[in-house]
Amino acid sequence: MALPTHARIVIVGGGIAGCSTAYHLAKMGQADVVLLEQGKLTSGTTWHAAGLVGQMRPNRNMTVMSKYGIELYSTLEAETGLATGWKQCGSVNVARTPERMQVLKKQLAMANSFGVECHLIDTREIAERVPVMRTDDLQGGLWLPGDGKANPADLCMSLAKGARNRGVAIHEGIEVTGVIIEGGKAVGVRTAQGEIRCEVVVNCAGQWARQFGRLAGVNVPLYSAEHFYVVTGKIAGVTPMMPVVRDPDGFIYYKEEVGGLVMGGFEPVAKPWKVDPIPSTFQFELLDEDWDQFEPLMTNAIHRTPCLETAEIKMLLNGPESFTPDGNFILGEAPELRNYFVCAGFNSAGIANSGGAGRLIAEWIVGGEPSTDLWDVDIRRFAAFTGNRKALFERTAETLGLHYAMRWPRQELETARPLRTSPLYDTLRAKGAEFGSKNGWERVNYFRPGGAKAPAHTLGKPGWLPWMIAEQRATREAVAVYDQSSFSKLQLQGHDALAVLQRLCANDIDVPIGRMVYTAMLNARGGFESDLTIIRQQPDRFGDRFLIVTGSGQTTRDFDWISRHIAPTEHAILTDISALYGVLSIMGPNADTLLARVSNNAFADDPLKFSWTRLIDLGFARVRAARMSYVGGPGYELYVPVEMMRHVYQSLTTAGSDLGLVDAGYYALDALRIEMGRRAWGAEIGPDETPFEAGMMFAVKLDKATPFIGQQALREKMDQPLRKKLIRLVIDDPDAYTWGGETILVGDAAVGEIASTGWSPKAGRCVALAYVRAEAALQPHQGTAARVDLWGDRTAARLFDL
Repeated sequence: MALPTHARIVIVGGGIAGCSTAYHLAKMGQADVVLLEQGKLTSGTTWHAAGLVGQMRPNRNMTVMSKYGIELYSTLEAETGLATGWKQCGSVNVARTPERMQVLKKQLAMANSFGVECHLIDTREIAERVPVMRTDDLQGGLWLPGDGKANPADLCMSLAKGARNRGVAIHEGIEVTGVIIEGGKAVGVRTAQGEIRCEVVVNCAGQWARQFGRLAGVNVPLYSAEHFYVVTGKIAGVTPMMPVVRDPDGFIYYKEEVGGLVMGGFEPVAKPWKVDPIPSTFQFELLDEDWDQFEPLMTNAIHRTPCLETAEIKMLLNGPESFTPDGNFILGEAPELRNYFVCAGFNSAGIANSGGAGRLIAEWIVGGEPSTDLWDVDIRRFAAFTGNRKALFERTAETLGLHYAMRWPRQELETARPLRTSPLYDTLRAKGAEFGSKNGWERVNYFRPGGAKAPAHTLGKPGWLPWMIAEQRATREAVAVYDQSSFSKLQLQGHDALAVLQRLCANDIDVPIGRMVYTAMLNARGGFESDLTIIRQQPDRFGDRFLIVTGSGQTTRDFDWISRHIAPTEHAILTDISALYGVLSIMGPNADTLLARVSNNAFADDPLKFSWTRLIDLGFARVRAARMSYVGGPGYELYVPVEMMRHVYQSLTTAGSDLGLVDAGYYALDALRIEMGRRAWGAEIGPDETPFEAGMMFAVKLDKATPFIGQQALREKMDQPLRKKLIRLVIDDPDAYTWGGETILVGDAAVGEIASTGWSPKAGRCVALAYVRAEAALQPHQGTAARVDLWGDRTAARLFDL
């Protein structure tokens, strides 16, 4: 079949992700699609995948995606006539430790809330379902009857046939050597056999996705690691419908294959593949056996399934798989290049995820934006620096090793750090700062007093809680200083800058110079694309100027959303100036006195009103002071030229020594904002939440004269019943500690989940912001009795409307 010279959509990569994308595009009526594979279909990593397919994911949307994938796999053979090897054999997940058992119990509650059938089982039932497994040292397990397994190569071929049946052209043996770019858009691809002009390019190149992305200047941060499993001969007691087994405390999994076992896992210290770039000729190939690397998994497996000690080992398969810096796959339109989409980086879970991911990327391509909240996998969560090869190499060794490891609440990744730091990093570190990382920025979580060591991770009350409470107390009773330099800071300037923001923002941005506006930025469905603080600055000869302040992790996403909505005919320039300014927040009742001391009483004659800003002298520096407080109560944000940060900080700490000034971190900040009911993007608000549901119509001016994105959707929803509602939740027991994501029950019915939670100094216990759904969203709550599933135990709580 001759290579066409034009198609609407060109997909690069013929593995499970590419074939699923082609299949779903065709199902949505996109027949003018070409898929190009440099070798043969499945020849990269799909052919040697283990083929485990589970439903549960960390959040509701990703679980819906996985459930759809299973529905697809169970019906695909009937549609295409090609076998997929799909068997709904269920899965058994087991726990060796009490802490792991608590995690499984939380997953059980989540599964019930998400509509996934899941059962807690004891060691007797585990032994009945998996007779070859040793169970005497287990705490228990979970049984998910809807899970299963598939033959990856057969499944991929079945998807490919389904795509072909609907008109997709699939060409094998075609290596794409370049992307044609015109006017900031992908408009075609180059191959040795000629060019294909197109409207959309989709990078489904698997472990080649990073190097293929670089051909077009697109960052796809993934890296391959060696990944192992053994295949045995037949074993007595292993039947075709034996459940998939996961023993995460042993870092291992099992499935049945031809009467024997496939046993693999995720060793704690992984082995990144040292070949980079990967040759295009690496097709249907494996890497050398490495029994030394596999030894920890084999030892654990022999313990768990003693039959392996005498079983025939047919082979130790070592096939590379690609992993991302945070362990989630990569989906979406590249922020660097319009009409260039990515669907890759599946972290050894491509078979389980690609069915649903193919539909999601197809919906994004056809609809112009995601159909649901995909932030956890959105390509825009990664900044350009994440493509660094050395950092990816080191991070891959860590993220693969954490795949089955016990993940504790608020556990931080450790590799490729520190990278982005405030000018105060060394100063704060010397004062006992314990840092976390957000979008590469080192941010203080809390301060350790008197040289104390960071406490061990726990599922209960954390050891750092008393230290954080001291920071909270200072914020409420005296004054605290927070280094918030990681804020994303964008500048929009030009003669049409105001018009752009009025169209994008739901609040009125046409305010006096120096005024701050907190605003929702919505999508066409009325959901939050972001929440912004915008400061109108003095115009210059280039036109109006606005400082846009947004979350640390949203820089790339918000820059992309704003820039893509600036019309070619509009005079508006968007610049990321995050690294040019630091931010110091002084919060608490003594904040006014402190600022007066260091600024020559700048506001004595003309007090700064809430939500207003002013340039002031501070010590020898010139800074912008903004009257606001994310934690509630009096406070200021100080926007400081980065080269003056050290001086300004020293001026504050010297002047505040007798005012009770303390350094404070993000754990205190987050808990205090929750206490005050302040919402955070990515927690309480996102693309699926409307201002009605989040109780945030104060950030919207619905009758604004200038039409804005999402305005019509909000008008249509005004008289509709709420699908969900954000409420405040207070835990009754002061000794119970919630971490987030816990299921809420009224009676015995799951009605929602905690979005974010923290310790409230006012309540003397944990408080939370949470969404309740369906009928619970329609009822008033002024102390409604509820229970929270906390690691399998149900603890009493009360619900309150915000």
